[in-house]
Amino acid sequence: MMDVRVLVADDEREIRELLTAYLEREMYSVDGAADGEEAVHLFERNHYHMVILDLMMPRMDGMEVCRRIRNHSNVPILMLTAKDQELEKIVGLSIGADDYITKPFSIHEVVARVKALMRRFLVLGSEGNRPDQSGIAYKGLTIDLKSYTVQAAGVNVALTAKEFELLKFLASHPGQVFTKTQLFRNVWNGSYIEDDNTVMVHIRKLRKKIEADPSNPAFIQTVWGIGYKFSGEKV
Repeated sequence: MMDVRVLVADDEREIRELLTAYLEREMYSVDGAADGEEAVHLFERNHYHMVILDLMMPRMDGMEVCRRIRNHSNVPILMLTAKDQELEKIVGLSIGADDYITKPFSIHEVVARVKALMRRFLVLGSEGNRPDQSGIAYKGLTIDLKSYTVQAAGVNVALTAKEFELLKFLASHPGQVFTKTQLFRNVWNGSYIEDDNTVMVHIRKLRKKIEADPSNPAFIQTVWGIGYKFSGEKV
C-alpha cells in the first residue's frame, strides 16, 4: 500500500488533532500546519497527495495558500470554512479548491470526502475503472485516464481533480446534454447540498484551460435553458 500523505492546515489545534487522528486511522500520513505560511512552507518541502485547508487562518489565509499550491500542483484541496455565505464557497472553488465543507462538520463526512477525492485523483485501478480504457482523444484534446493528464492543442493543461472528473464525464458522453443537476450528481456524487454555482464555476475554469476561445467554446458547449454538452471530433 502506498504512503498517502495529507497536509491539514487549520489554526484551531483541536481540529488539527481531530482530523489527524481520524485520517491516521485510515492509514494516511498526516502533517499539521497552524497558519497559512506554515502550510505553504510544508507544501513546498514535502510531497503531499491531499490538502485540507481552513479558509480563515493567521499570517496567510486559505485563499492565498490555495492559489500558491495551484501555481505548481493539482493535488486535491478540501476547503474548510466557518462562513456559510455562498460567495466564499464560490470564490474558494474558483481558485482551485476541489470541494468545501462548512464548520461545524461531521468528522465522518470529512473522512468520506477525503477518501472520495483521493480515489479519483490517484486512479488506483478500482472496480469502476475499465482497464482497457487508457484515454479519450478528440482533435485538439487528449485525456489520459491513467496518468490523469490533459493536453489541449498539444500543450499540457493542469486540472484540479474535480475539473478532470467533470471533463472526463462530459467527454465520455459526446453530444449528450446534461443539466447542471445531472452533472453535479454524477461528478460530485451528491456529496453535499446541490449547488448550480459549483458546476458553473468549474465549467468556466475548464473552458479557460482547454478552449482556444473560452467565450466561443468548441468542446464544452452551453445548451441554453437546459445545461451543457461536449462536442468534438474523435481521432
